[in-house]
Amino acid sequence: MGTVKTYAEINEKISKGQAVVVTAEEMIGIVRKNGAAKAAKQVDVVTTGTFAPMCSSGAFINFGHTSPPTKASRVWINNVPACAGLAAVDIYIGVTEPTADDPLNKIYPGAFEYGGGHVLEDLVSGKPVHLRAEAYGTDCYPNRYFEKLFTLRELPYATLCNPRNAYQNYNCAVNVSKKAIYTYMGMLKPDLGNANYCSAGQLSPLLNDPYYRTLGLGTRIFLGGAQGFIIRHGTQHKPETPRLPNGTPRSPAGTLMLMGDLKEMSPRWLRGASIQGYGCSLVMGVGIPIPILDEEMALFTAVSDEEIVTQVKDYSFTRQDPICEVNYAQLRSGSIRVEGREIPAVPLSSYVRAKEIAEILKSWIEKGEFMLGEPQNMIPSVPRPRDPDTKRA
Repeated sequence: MGTVKTYAEINEKISKGQAVVVTAEEMIGIVRKNGAAKAAKQVDVVTTGTFAPMCSSGAFINFGHTSPPTKASRVWINNVPACAGLAAVDIYIGVTEPTADDPLNKIYPGAFEYGGGHVLEDLVSGKPVHLRAEAYGTDCYPNRYFEKLFTLRELPYATLCNPRNAYQNYNCAVNVSKKAIYTYMGMLKPDLGNANYCSAGQLSPLLNDPYYRTLGLGTRIFLGGAQGFIIRHGTQHKPETPRLPNGTPRSPAGTLMLMGDLKEMSPRWLRGASIQGYGCSLVMGVGIPIPILDEEMALFTAVSDEEIVTQVKDYSFTRQDPICEVNYAQLRSGSIRVEGREIPAVPLSSYVRAKEIAEILKSWIEKGEFMLGEPQNMIPSVPRPRDPDTKRA
């Protein structure tokens, strides 16, 4: 019988400073040199990371009761509308919401200079922000207007809660039309002038646990520079996507719903973004530690860029079906071959920052500052082969 470990056993080693922790990049070489069976015995935790735009994000904020009390019905922070339909002074601000007076794409392509993601960056940077609230007034909440400047530290409550983050793979975007287009994947030049992609590949969290064996409610993670949690699978979670024999999906698949204390986060790992012609967003760092419970997990976490593929898709909608399939080693080389032509490939995500996140998470665990959270409800997955030897492409 091969190596089998439990969360409790690994956490005990972490608490004693005895856990062997490596990054997903390092795990590739370990498995190639020693094999999965030996790697499973040797390594306890593999750390991953990604730093990329994550549109489906935002924060729950309680801005504190006023005197006299206010039951806010409309709220703006730095002129960015927030959702006030929760309770008296509870609101949610989404990262893709632009300022109320943004010209949007009336001046094409729009700049989208400030939005909800920038509000969150300002808050975690310690900057004061301006809140304005309107209310219709009730006997118990008579105040109809309120405004003030506040900092993150002064808020009674501020929690990052993101409905859909850390996509498990994503398309590579191109444009076959005759004019430039502006998309959430960046500006795409006409006639296959460039290719944009967005994944850390071999470092990306969900590509190192393709069937979500260690992911679920309570999994502790790196989120925006602090410790956060997985609380559920994300919106648009699609585990039934076709996969390679190694388990990795060939196109967008799983997603995660994440939560963490905004007051503990850092502007280095939480940055507002302006995507020309598309809108506002948030660039955020996420890292997930993956326990090596057995040989299968050792194999999964040793997946390399050469063994992960994605679809090249036309974002002008001129062509509906994928044009071709490429692997992440080809993408990271800086160019890919599409229909007989070499075209430049550029990432929207940062591999350098993803590697830094994996290293930070590794150091936290080695120091005993970060314990693994055992998931209570697992992320929905799909049936998979039982023999680990079949999982390598």
